[in-house]
Amino acid sequence: MKIPIYPLKFEPIYQYRLWGGRKLENLLSKPLPDNEPIGEAWILSDRKDHSSLVQEGDLKNKTITSLMEEYRYEIMGKNGLYYDRFPLLLKFLDCKEVLSVQVHPSDHQKELLPEGDTGKTEAWIVLETGDDSKIFAGLKPGTNKENLVASIKDKSVSERLHSFIPKQEDAVFIESGTVHTLGGTVVFEVQENSDVTFRLYDWDRLDAKTGKPRDLQIENAIQSINFNQGEIGPVTPVIDNSIKNSEILFDNNHFKVWRIKNKEVFKVGFIDIPTILVCIEGKGSMNYNNQEYNISKGEVMLLPAIIGQLELLPNDEITLFQITIPDKNFN
Repeated sequence: MKIPIYPLKFEPIYQYRLWGGRKLENLLSKPLPDNEPIGEAWILSDRKDHSSLVQEGDLKNKTITSLMEEYRYEIMGKNGLYYDRFPLLLKFLDCKEVLSVQVHPSDHQKELLPEGDTGKTEAWIVLETGDDSKIFAGLKPGTNKENLVASIKDKSVSERLHSFIPKQEDAVFIESGTVHTLGGTVVFEVQENSDVTFRLYDWDRLDAKTGKPRDLQIENAIQSINFNQGEIGPVTPVIDNSIKNSEILFDNNHFKVWRIKNKEVFKVGFIDIPTILVCIEGKGSMNYNNQEYNISKGEVMLLPAIIGQLELLPNDEITLFQITIPDKNFN
């Protein structure tokens, strides 16, 4: 007999990154691996090599991959026709040092994508900054293929990139084809379910684990770049009066993201659409089928489409991101 599905929380998957640090232990309750820089916590991932595990309940230790096989329409609703794996990948990043200068291909550049993979449009929400915080996003005017390649050879790439000093709560949209990197920040990242990254430049550093520089993919990166992209800065949030104390940060073909800060009861989720809740501060609870489901700082919860709307009761004030996947019919 099939186990009824319910609001699902997942275990974070920690990833070593040479540019990472130890700050994610302040955000997540799961202990970090000892004595190595942790750059990423994948908090919802339907990747073959890293599939998120359900944290509690009757489906505990099931992967999101197996759930998408068994409960695809319960999870995805009307979009179940179009997705056989969960289409978003969610992460927390601790960028103690600056990442490589990189770019991701678009969905349409099939020749650059592994079979079955997509392009990678992503977005960041800044959670923490420091004295050395910096975001590089987009190209300065006058940058073209020739002078960008030349700047890689003479190590002056940063002079070709637009940059700004981020503030806490800044939200930055990185469309596929945008040259980008960041450092000195902790961010939440939402992206297409893709791990396709092409490095243009890696600051001539060595990986402490291998003693060697990381590989660059300059030719593929150049092919992926949208040279008409221009300079990218923080987005302007849009107030959404349909959800109490909320603002829309991103709304595109791949994901829609709200930031909600509330002390009073409010509704989360939508009818026939999967919704993801990511708690950044505080905690709260929801009731579904006469059972209480709690969410607290650093946790992610997937509300399958079949669940619809729930009321969330904050314990004092809660800050969370609510994320949905647009109806594929209208893309």
